[in-house]
Amino acid sequence: FESNKMFIKIFQVLFLISTIAAGMSPEEKAQLRLQVIDMFKHGFGSYMKYAYPADELMPLSCKGRYRGSEPSRGDIDDPLGNFSLTLVDSLDTLAVLGMFDEFERAVRQVIQHVSFDRDVVVSVFETNIRMIGGLLGGHISAKYINSHHPLRLSWYRDELLVLAHDLGLRLLPAFNTTSGLPLPRVNLRYGIDLTLSKSERERFTCTACAGTLILEWATLSRLTGNYLFEQYADRAMSYLWERRHRQSNLMGTILNVHSGDWIVRESGIGAGIDSYYEYLFKAYVLLGEKNNDYLSRFQQHYSSIMSYVQQGVAMVNVHMHQPYRLAKNHMDALLAFWPGLQVMTGDLKPAIELHEMLYQVVKKHNFLPEAFTTDYRIHWNSHPLRPEFVESTYFLYKATGDPHYLEVGRTIITNLEKHARVPCGYAALSDVSTGQHEDRMDSFVLAETFKYLYLLFDSIPHRYIDIDQFIFTTEAHLLPLNLLLFKINDTLREEFDKKTILSARLYEQKNLSLTERLNEKRAKNNQCPAFDDQFQSHQYKEQLRRNIRGDQDMTETVTISSTGIEKRMRESRNRLKASEFSAGDPQHVAQLTQMGIQIQTMADGRIQLIHNSANAASNEDADDGLIFIQEMIELMKNINGIGPSSLENKNHLPLAVIPLVTPPLTKLVSLTVGSAQFGKQLHGKLGIFAQLYVAQPFSGCSQVFDPYHLYSRIAIVRRGDCMFIEKARQLESIQAIGGIVIDHNASLKSSNGALFSMTGDGNNNVHILLVLMFKDEAFQLLHLLSKQPNLIVYIGEEKHLKESFYQQMEILESFLEPFNQTSRKFVYGEIEFFKKKYLCPIVPMKLKQLELAIHQENEHVETDIISKYPIIQLEHVIEANENKSAEEITSELFNSLNITAASFGGQLNNIDTYRSALDKIIRTALANAANESFKSNITIEQEQQIEIPVEIITTTKEENQQQTTTTTRTTDTREYTEKRSKIKDIN
Repeated sequence: FESNKMFIKIFQVLFLISTIAAGMSPEEKAQLRLQVIDMFKHGFGSYMKYAYPADELMPLSCKGRYRGSEPSRGDIDDPLGNFSLTLVDSLDTLAVLGMFDEFERAVRQVIQHVSFDRDVVVSVFETNIRMIGGLLGGHISAKYINSHHPLRLSWYRDELLVLAHDLGLRLLPAFNTTSGLPLPRVNLRYGIDLTLSKSERERFTCTACAGTLILEWATLSRLTGNYLFEQYADRAMSYLWERRHRQSNLMGTILNVHSGDWIVRESGIGAGIDSYYEYLFKAYVLLGEKNNDYLSRFQQHYSSIMSYVQQGVAMVNVHMHQPYRLAKNHMDALLAFWPGLQVMTGDLKPAIELHEMLYQVVKKHNFLPEAFTTDYRIHWNSHPLRPEFVESTYFLYKATGDPHYLEVGRTIITNLEKHARVPCGYAALSDVSTGQHEDRMDSFVLAETFKYLYLLFDSIPHRYIDIDQFIFTTEAHLLPLNLLLFKINDTLREEFDKKTILSARLYEQKNLSLTERLNEKRAKNNQCPAFDDQFQSHQYKEQLRRNIRGDQDMTETVTISSTGIEKRMRESRNRLKASEFSAGDPQHVAQLTQMGIQIQTMADGRIQLIHNSANAASNEDADDGLIFIQEMIELMKNINGIGPSSLENKNHLPLAVIPLVTPPLTKLVSLTVGSAQFGKQLHGKLGIFAQLYVAQPFSGCSQVFDPYHLYSRIAIVRRGDCMFIEKARQLESIQAIGGIVIDHNASLKSSNGALFSMTGDGNNNVHILLVLMFKDEAFQLLHLLSKQPNLIVYIGEEKHLKESFYQQMEILESFLEPFNQTSRKFVYGEIEFFKKKYLCPIVPMKLKQLELAIHQENEHVETDIISKYPIIQLEHVIEANENKSAEEITSELFNSLNITAASFGGQLNNIDTYRSALDKIIRTALANAANESFKSNITIEQEQQIEIPVEIITTTKEENQQQTTTTTRTTDTREYTEKRSKIKDIN
């Protein structure tokens, strides 16, 4: 029994495979073709019976819809002009279906009854694709049928072409704009009045509205000889191309007709933009190699669409200027034309996948809702029986021969018959989920939907009309690939020539849209690739479709043809990294410019990087720019201590300048400075010691006066007049060992994080150290320099100060003059007294003062005990006992200050116990003693008026840079004056 069940299952699988392989039988196809003809007859017959000569059929009311006869439906009524829209739109469908009698009758009715001299405002876009397209398709079909069946339409004298030409002339006034884009609406009798040209509603048009003219208008020009139509349509296409986003190569949806400014920057392939892309490619096909610009433009658009708009298998809307940002979370039904266009370009894989995704929506809801989400849910639930999905199904079947698409067609027929057919035609659905009807049958149902359905099941392509000799417009009207086969008689040609001259005089003078044609680069390769052998296998195509089926989010579905933006962003490319960037390197600046990054100097002197993808050289460069900015943000976090440190960014970190005041008035001061990306680097290394000297000229941009003063010293220069690296070159030429650049901008402070790293000019051929110091810190440094002319400073990382000191004692010793004898005899007479953990016993006597200063901040003394004793008494004890031994001085010191062992909690004779406190006391005493020696020749009154030369840069409207020398009074004398007063009181 089990074996029988297994055999039955195997048989079922084999039967299914054989059925798929065999496909639909010719009899089934023929039956479905006849069913489509019957469906068309039902719809067209209902229109002629209940609606003609109205524009549209109202299938639920069984009557016609005239413009103004029914309550306004807004923009939906724009195609209506009381010119028998549905009849004209259906003409070439009658011919394609082989209904020649009905076609000939319909042509006569159009010629006899259709007129465009009407006071009605219509849509330029809809009137073009439905009416001009319908008239041209009817004219071409009439000429074709007559050439193959001479007895038919022998009476026809190009009347439909005359009507199309007349209607085209009535639409021409819409092009009288500064941009060359047509206004969205025009009055058929009066053209464009002030209301139409200036009203808020008429200022904006969609990309498709302005870019879906070239097929019909080029055909009209070439059939009639009136060049204006093709010229104006081509200008509109060229202007739209100019308005594309230069980096993403995407188009927005709605723009201002007069200024060309984008109003809606959403980009996709659906409503408002769809047929613009379609007409770029088809214009190349129709107009030939001389119009290769259209192909080049399409290729660039197509590449961007597949990079940004395609997400997974879904086609979403993105922002044209930020193509990685999703603009909507739903798709609209109009994008269903895209697989058909992809088939024409030869890109079959994504066409198969996208079509299958759409088919899953159809199977779930019976029709494509007007808008739906990427996980197949309804967003907008109506469906006006649109043809786009049928169109793509037809082209995919024609390209692949896969019977799957015949089954898709069968599903469409079944759903139309079951859910849309009503006694008076076919009714649109207002809600696909409930099947509720709407009293509406648009003309495109007969013009497109049934035409593509018929062609899908027509097993004899050349049955009535050889479709391969034609190209379909966006409304599925037939335009011949060889326009020379459809000539007109000389009499009519002369008539058209006269009208052309009149039109040119009228519109060439008024039209302000004479924009230059772009010199587009020619397409290097044909868009259509060689037909892949794998597509001959229906199993391969089934494999492509299988991945699409299911309820998963289509934006997350990875398919064979998915471009994978993330993959491209992860690809390793030779791009500048933030950690490598130097603003002074011209090559780096050029790379940033290519990535769309501009470098601006802010008012406070900081460098600001501004990324605008619109300014990048390409989409890839824009991506690199975004990554660079993100790296720079992380780099700045690391520099400011927010993120982890990195060896790559250590040279961007600030350094410290520490003046070694001898003796120190207070604790050592560390002044934060910005580093340079050129010259000597001290990050992670020992710092340098040197004396300071103010360079003259102060700018440091020209040859320095008295250069011997700066030999082996650190020069102080001001910012401005030349690049940082130029200052470094000048200082290096006179053998200075470094430079401190003083900034004059009062708003810059290291405390607010404004420090930045100085950059070179790309030729970093200097080897000395250069740092940047802001004004507040510079004022402190200059103040100390004015008090101690031979001031020594340390430049480097603060943590390396001690190590640098001990490694460079020989250099430091050469800088110093002997200190006063009192402190020297006491402090250094017995070195073992100060032999302690942090001090080096072999430090030369000249450097002991500096050593104590350097270690001052690391001592942990008991300040409450020391604070009990007047500091000045220490000096008296030292001076009175200068010839005694260290032990005697210490004992005398303790006795004088009345310090006992109980004061410290230890033994009196155990000096090591009190070393920390003693060191602090002695250091303080020596500092005050030396301070008195240093200031012995300066009165308090004189000290209050210490002047420092500081060069101030002022900028006026009359002079860009005027240098003036002024003096700045020091502001730090009050504290010293108070200390002097206290000392005098003690004495």
